[in-house]
Amino acid sequence: MNNASTVIGIVIVALVIRRQLRTRPVHGKGGVVLLGFLGAMGVLAFAFGVASVVKEHALGAATIALVATCFLVAAGFGVVRARTVKVWRAPEGQLLRKGVPATTALWLVSIAVHIGLDKWIDHTTRTGLLGASTVYLYLAVTLAVQDFLVRRRAASVA
Repeated sequence: MNNASTVIGIVIVALVIRRQLRTRPVHGKGGVVLLGFLGAMGVLAFAFGVASVVKEHALGAATIALVATCFLVAAGFGVVRARTVKVWRAPEGQLLRKGVPATTALWLVSIAVHIGLDKWIDHTTRTGLLGASTVYLYLAVTLAVQDFLVRRRAASVA
């Protein structure tokens, strides 16, 4: 991952963590915009990463398995983090949510695990292009799963 991508990734993760520690409505539209942005950037970056690697050699089974594992891990962290988010109904009737310190800790562990998977993916391809290209999709998957589960849990709050 080049320096610009690293800085952008750190800024996005910091903003996401900061946002999740604030009390906000469950059904806000800001999450949809962020997920759309991350998804679009993720598809472009991943397509570029795959194209760059296959110029030199075919993707092996280990690489494909590690990329799939990367996204399964993202979903898993989304499930676990969703359970740490407090959901309640305000006296005015609005559904609210707020992450707790455990939510932040899980974000940091999730990012560390992703970095490790990135390095492992790149080791299997012998290039430094594919692993780093998964970061935006990783964030999109983990946020989408977390958001879906928090919204589903909020629907049951009476």
